[in-house]
Amino acid sequence: MKITNITTQVKQIELKTPFKTALRETSHVEFVRVHIEDENGFVGIGEAPATKAITGEDIEIILNSIESVREKFLNLTCKEALELLHSVSILSNEECSIGSSAKAALDMAFISLHVKQENRSLAEHFCIEDFTPIKTDVTISLNSADVMLEDAKKAYNEGKYILKVKVGSDVLHAVDVIRKIAKELLHVQILVDANQAWSFEDSLIFIKNMQDMKIELIEQPVIAADLDGLKKIAEASDIPILADEAVFTLEDVKKVIESKSADMINIKLMKCGGVTKAIEILEYAREKKVTCMLGSMLEGPYSINIALYLAFAYRDVIRYIDLDSPLLYKEPSAELDFEFFGCEITLRNLH
Repeated sequence: MKITNITTQVKQIELKTPFKTALRETSHVEFVRVHIEDENGFVGIGEAPATKAITGEDIEIILNSIESVREKFLNLTCKEALELLHSVSILSNEECSIGSSAKAALDMAFISLHVKQENRSLAEHFCIEDFTPIKTDVTISLNSADVMLEDAKKAYNEGKYILKVKVGSDVLHAVDVIRKIAKELLHVQILVDANQAWSFEDSLIFIKNMQDMKIELIEQPVIAADLDGLKKIAEASDIPILADEAVFTLEDVKKVIESKSADMINIKLMKCGGVTKAIEILEYAREKKVTCMLGSMLEGPYSINIALYLAFAYRDVIRYIDLDSPLLYKEPSAELDFEFFGCEITLRNLH
């Protein structure tokens, strides 16, 4: 069945409280939703959030990217469209330009349309047999130490015991926050996310001050381009180091793993260009026995949905899941295929 129409719209979802990291602050999720329709009226949906600080794409850039390549996909099958999307030729025309987030939105829309054409579910598409619950972390936004401690206590009391704690450039503040949370909440798992905010020296200060604390990992302590610094930190640290902004593509992942610049990697659909590319990275990770996090930006329900199917399909490779956007929405989303109970995620009864 051929693709006949591709349209976009901008959507927003309000958050319960402002989301703050070392890179940005926002009170809502804003994203582009793309609808791809075929000649029989089936529609596939994909989404891409505006995260310019990370991917370089804001809403306007994502919209322009999709519009610049839209005509190329009309009258193609989904399989042909996916091949074209991930080929070099998509950029052969100077008038066409597409970033990783826009590519991810199209990729998931083509996949979801193809699944509908075959009268299958995404669970069947990903060959998922085990739907026992998986667990996501929940984000503790950057704030004063006392506010962050109270946010952590509230999350824990709601059954959210895996905490991804956002810290900033003030490493002593980070030390203070993490020590307070770890001492007050003895049974939580703590993931520390610096979002590239530290220097090499800052990182060593933090690690030294965590020697008597139980920390799961430290995520992207230094800027993405500083692989040498990341490697030195990984060598000096007893706490596993997770590469995030340093790894967008499979080539990035291979470079980081082969150089031993980090212990683990964070895969995000918006960084790698969609499910198709995420699977390539996950297959590499499975082969090389690399521990992965499957992460996300602040995202809409359809992009979280397909990432969660991927998380269930690759639960042997993905140790950490950072797909907590729905827990941060002000109102529950009826568009999710999954239910969240504290940290646990289960598939809804969709029949």
